[in-house]
Amino acid sequence: MGGTKANYWRRNVRILIVLLTIWFLCSFGAAILFAEELNSIRLGGFKLGFWFAQQGSIYIFIILIFVYVKWMNRLDKEFEVDEE
Repeated sequence: MGGTKANYWRRNVRILIVLLTIWFLCSFGAAILFAEELNSIRLGGFKLGFWFAQQGSIYIFIILIFVYVKWMNRLDKEFEVDEE
C-alpha cells in the first residue's frame, strides 16, 4: 500500500500519544489521584491503589511496550518500511 513519510510519522506519534496516555492514567491517575477510591478494592490481599503505585504501573508499562512493538510492526508493513 505505501504512504508518505509525513503520514507514517503522524501515525507513529498518534500511537505514542495513545500508549503514553494509558500509561499516565495508570501510573499517575490510579496510583496517585484515585488511590483513595481504589483502596476500597483489594487485589491479592493488597489495596488496589497501593498495588498500582508499587507494581501495577510497571506491569502496564511492560505490556504497553509489547503492544507498541506489535502496533509498529503492523504500521511498518502498511507503509512498506518493514525489515522483512
